[in-house]
Amino acid sequence: MNRVKILHTADIHLKDYQDDRWETLRKLVEVGKKEEIEVLAISGDLFDKGIDAEALRPRIRELFSKTGFKVVLIPGNHDIESYKSGVYFGEDVEIISDLSKPYEANDLRIWGFPFEDIEGEEILRKLGSLRNILKTDKTNILLYHGELLDAFFSRKDFGKEGAGRYMPVKLSYFKDLNIDYVLAGHFHSKFEVWELEDGGYFVYPGSPVSITRRETGRRKVNIFEIGKPPEEYPLDTPHFEEVDIELDPFKDEDPVKKIREELEAIHPDANILLRVTGYIESSRINMSESELVCEINKITENKPLEIDFGFRDIHTIFEDDLFKDFRNKLEEKGFDDRKKKRLLDLTVKAMLGVKL
Repeated sequence: MNRVKILHTADIHLKDYQDDRWETLRKLVEVGKKEEIEVLAISGDLFDKGIDAEALRPRIRELFSKTGFKVVLIPGNHDIESYKSGVYFGEDVEIISDLSKPYEANDLRIWGFPFEDIEGEEILRKLGSLRNILKTDKTNILLYHGELLDAFFSRKDFGKEGAGRYMPVKLSYFKDLNIDYVLAGHFHSKFEVWELEDGGYFVYPGSPVSITRRETGRRKVNIFEIGKPPEEYPLDTPHFEEVDIELDPFKDEDPVKKIREELEAIHPDANILLRVTGYIESSRINMSESELVCEINKITENKPLEIDFGFRDIHTIFEDDLFKDFRNKLEEKGFDDRKKKRLLDLTVKAMLGVKL
């Protein structure tokens, strides 16, 4: 087989032209050109709602034209109404809405299992219908949009979905089907891969842009060559990043420097959810709580973020004779630093409780 490269993504949830989600899709097209892919596979929920597809379809035609690759996609649970018969997304766009009618090119056959409100025996019956038509003369890829029951997901991993099940499957459902890759969508949180029992792979790429603040961390897509394992490809797209910084008054550290260094290490496209906890000793750092808050605000003034100030000044506790005596006794005992810190933290919390 000739070298065939595929970029696989899902769950972009397009809503408006030139917003973060649109710009993410535009970047994916550029990545596809750079990586010289043959197919951009979108496993559902390209659009957030059917009405969004109506508004954006002319722009999609422009974006997906003259790219050098095919765009093959299936409807997901959000955009199931976006691909009514006769709508035109461009010459290079292939919409698979029938499980029995694949897209074929050279040695590649891409099947689509679009989202339906079904589960259990009905899913098994539909997948079973492929058993006699998925021949091994070509590489068989199945695009699928729904939940994998073998995985340990929580509701938050699926964006803003409700409590119901969304076309749930198990890895065992794909046994004896001659499927080489199941390229899935619906799971937003992160890139995940499972091996199929007969060989081959089941993969969720995660959403390529944070749809909710639950999708934290740098976003990824799946780019791979046919015959090789799925491979995560990090993106430079908007996402949320949780940053928890605990200030430790028992360490000889500058809290402003520590916070600045932590934030400088964060990806520039991140929307930061910053939480500053722990304690400071204002007399040692020559800075009050309010002054430290001002310094943090200066550091972060050009960064898109939310800040939770959860730290406290414990100068009065450090000056307490009882605390000083306890600290001296710990030094005499010769405990290691880890145990000393744990005991000092417990003592501070206990004394804060007494003083409240």
